[in-house]
Formats: sequence, C-alpha cells, structure tokens
Amino acid sequence: MKLAIYLGDEVSAAGHRLAGVDARVPERGGEAEALARARTEASLVLVSATVAARVPAAELRVAQMALAPLTVMVPDLQGETPMPDVASRLRAELGLGS
Repeated sequence: MKLAIYLGDEVSAAGHRLAGVDARVPERGGEAEALARARTEASLVLVSATVAARVPAAELRVAQMALAPLTVMVPDLQGETPMPDVASRLRAELGLGS
C-alpha cells in the first residue's frame, strides 16, 4: 500500500511527485472514481479543492469522515476553488454568530 496519493491539477501534481508522492490528475468527470480508487491504494489521500468540488458531496463527506485512509482536502495552487470556511461554519453551528 502506498503512503500517499495526491489528486489535483498537473502543476501541483508535478510538485507532489518531486516530494515522492504518487500524484494523479483525474480526467474531468472521473474525479469520484479517482478518489474511490486512491482510497483503496493509499494510507493518505490528498485531494485538491477543485477535484473535491467535482466529487458528489455525499461521497466526499464519507471519504473525509473515514478514519482510514485519511482523506484531506488541500488548497489549489492556482486558487480556482476556495477552501471551505470551516471556522465560520463551526461558529454558526455552535450558535456563536459569525
């Protein structure tokens, strides 16, 4: 089993490859399948925000909630898709205002 797999754009994938990570660039429309496959092959799956945005929300939520493999959303190098604002969401859910 591989230690880590990165799913994202070509430029970021090149950087991850230099760091020794198995980096993959999923074809448009094949992001959910690429995520499912990566989860069977690695202990850690890094998913760019853009790839994550193209995976059905339910599938992404299941992947992120699972303890193994650890699945983490990471920012895009080009910033095409913003990361979710987790702090604001938690404050709202706890009734602490914004």
